[in-house]
Amino acid sequence: MRYVITGKNITVTDGIKAAINEKFGKLDRFFQEDITAYIVLSVQKQMQKIEVTIPIKGHTIRAEQGSDNMYVSIDLVEEILVRQLRKYKTKLARHNRQDFKPEFIEADTSAGDEEIRIIRSKKFAVKPMSPEEACVEMELLGHTFYMFRNAKTDEVNVVYKRKENTYGLIEPGEN
Repeated sequence: MRYVITGKNITVTDGIKAAINEKFGKLDRFFQEDITAYIVLSVQKQMQKIEVTIPIKGHTIRAEQGSDNMYVSIDLVEEILVRQLRKYKTKLARHNRQDFKPEFIEADTSAGDEEIRIIRSKKFAVKPMSPEEACVEMELLGHTFYMFRNAKTDEVNVVYKRKENTYGLIEPGEN
C-alpha cells in the first residue's frame, strides 16, 4: 500500500509516518493489488484528527477520527478501516454469489415546514450502478443514504438505510 500523507496545521514527522506505516501495513492483507491511501492529518485547537480515503475499484473506503493525541487517532482510525474492509469483503462475496438482495421499501417523501439552511455542499460524479451496488457503497462510506445513477433506467436514484438493516429506494416518478 502506498500512502499520500498531507498535514494541515501540523508537521508530518518521521515518527508519525512510521506509526502510519506500521498500523496501515496490516491492511495490506485486504488488497491483492497496490492501492494508494490518501491520509490527511490536521490539528484544530486541541483536536488532532486523521482522515483516510482509500479508493478501490469504483468504491471508496473512508474513515476519520480525532483525539487529543495523533497516535491515538491513528490507532482508532485503523480499527475503523479494518471493520469497513471486512464488511466490504463480506458484502462483495455475497454480491458475487448473488445472495445479497436488500429489501427495498418505498420512501415517505413528505417534507416539514422548517427553514432550510444548507451548510455544506459537495460535487461528485454520479456513476451508473445497480441499487444493490449503491447499498454496498453507502455502507462502505458509513452514510445513511447514497445517490447514484441507476444503470437500468439511467435516472438518478437514492438508496437509504432503514431500521433493522433494511433499505429504501427513491426513484423519480409522477405523483
